[in-house]
Amino acid sequence: MQADRALALELSHHYLFSALSEAQQERLLATAVSRQLSPGERLFTHGERAGQFFLVRRGCVKLYRLSPEGDEKIMRLIRPSQTFAESILFMDAPQYPVHGEGVEAAELIAFDRETFLAILRESFPTCLAVMAQMTRRIQAHWDEIETLALQNSRYRVVHYLLGLLPQTAQGRVTVTLPARKMVIAAHVAVTPETLSRTLRGLSDEGLIEGAGEEVTIVDVERLRRHMR
Repeated sequence: MQADRALALELSHHYLFSALSEAQQERLLATAVSRQLSPGERLFTHGERAGQFFLVRRGCVKLYRLSPEGDEKIMRLIRPSQTFAESILFMDAPQYPVHGEGVEAAELIAFDRETFLAILRESFPTCLAVMAQMTRRIQAHWDEIETLALQNSRYRVVHYLLGLLPQTAQGRVTVTLPARKMVIAAHVAVTPETLSRTLRGLSDEGLIEGAGEEVTIVDVERLRRHMR
């Protein structure tokens, strides 16, 4: 596929691609393909042989596993400008570790694993820079796991809302929830009733406004203080 300016700019700011030169980006995009994903459409299955990793440009994708009883556990909700399945890059026998499915209509860029690995093999500085970025990303995931495992439901919901914002956000900010509340509740490991009750509590305290798809954080720094 050919890169448009918006996509090229997006890649240049993304942790996985920012260390690539313009020529390396063009080489990677030459083997990339654009994918459209419908709500409820399965992108890949847990254990399926993996040859691609993905960038979301529009919409939302959920990554999940199923328990032996068939219960769904959402591991991550992937929003625009985020990548997923990059863990397959360094597997000896790459397989997707989760199921991937569209939550809403989504546009994806699918990158070829072998092309990306070839670029890393041929440029040690690029490889080192990418690995450093991935290490920071892994640490962030460990922090998220700690949050889900050790903190109470209110903390997890606040953590999720703040995670929808840029790190530089300040003051009053309105965010659009990327999925239905039932899906978000599963992601933060609470019941839908607990999520609704927690959001009402935050609203009663004047920390947020709105109860639909859009939620307004009245004061970002004030909400962040609830994480400390």
